[in-house]
Amino acid sequence: MSSTTVISVDAMGGDHGPSVTVAGVETFLKAQGPQRARFILHGDEAAITAQLAKAPLARAASEVRHTDQVIAMDEKPAVAVRRGKGSSLWNAIQSVKSGEASAVVSAGNTGALMALSKLILRMSAPGLDRPAIVASWPTIKGGHTAVLDVGANVSSDAKQLVEFAIMGEAFHRAVHHVEKPSIGILNVGSEEMKGHDEVREAAALLRSGRFDLDYQGFVEGDDLSRGVVDVVVTDGFTGNIALKTAEGVARFISGLMKDALLSSPLSRVGAMLAYGALKAMRRRIDPNSINGGPLLGLNGLVIKSHGGADARGFNSALRVAIDLAESDYMTKVAENMARLDLGEDAPAAVEVAQ
Repeated sequence: MSSTTVISVDAMGGDHGPSVTVAGVETFLKAQGPQRARFILHGDEAAITAQLAKAPLARAASEVRHTDQVIAMDEKPAVAVRRGKGSSLWNAIQSVKSGEASAVVSAGNTGALMALSKLILRMSAPGLDRPAIVASWPTIKGGHTAVLDVGANVSSDAKQLVEFAIMGEAFHRAVHHVEKPSIGILNVGSEEMKGHDEVREAAALLRSGRFDLDYQGFVEGDDLSRGVVDVVVTDGFTGNIALKTAEGVARFISGLMKDALLSSPLSRVGAMLAYGALKAMRRRIDPNSINGGPLLGLNGLVIKSHGGADARGFNSALRVAIDLAESDYMTKVAENMARLDLGEDAPAAVEVAQ
């Protein structure tokens, strides 16, 4: 491997395995250029090599690491921890631990990925129970809002909510290229006196001036898709419900629109005339276009791809991995975490584990 950024890939993960993961690497290299990155593909060598035969760019930029052990998509995390050593997922994460790769991408079992990542890489913040999952939420402004946590930590105290703000701000800057992302805390109202103790205490910490963050105050549920702030912080219980509700509403509206457009010959003509605009709208809300949810809070970069992602979707997850790996994400997080733990007198320079 050269000095080019190296990404470790669990090639067997997801619903489709190497047929999508290898094709995703090929799609990435076609779009970004053949020298953009190099890849370590972990999994069954014969299956991966068969797919590389159809993907010349990926073949030239990849090294295959064979293992015949695979973590099943329905395997329980506890079982994955007990028997996961030597699997494609374990080995892919281990490549980040050893420093051989800058980030790992997997479309495999989410619970297993989280459990093995925590076991192998460890947590960077002592207060975090598990890595926070961040979702890039499409907004009416055409951009994205980073929302976290969306399911990993069911309950979170004030300190953990501030940690989410720190990680989410650094993520948004690295992936969505906003120089100074604004931050809000999800609450039942925008007034300062509203909400439970944890959110009000977190708000006080973020307003203290201790951190180099653009905190804007409380936001409400309908602000998520409006793009009122760049980063929305909440606990995993609330975040997961909000995410699943939004996905359900999107499917409901999509179904209503499809029925309406096909309801009569005249509406079908209208649909044909509006085809370009409808296609553009579909691209904006397509999960494949915003695929790639980092597990934040680990001593290493771990990116979760949707299990059912196609090659274009896996390519999106690889882009997130590259953006984070080539950014100052880890440094900025470490600096603000030190301010959280040590107060305003924390040293300006913080040693960061690379």
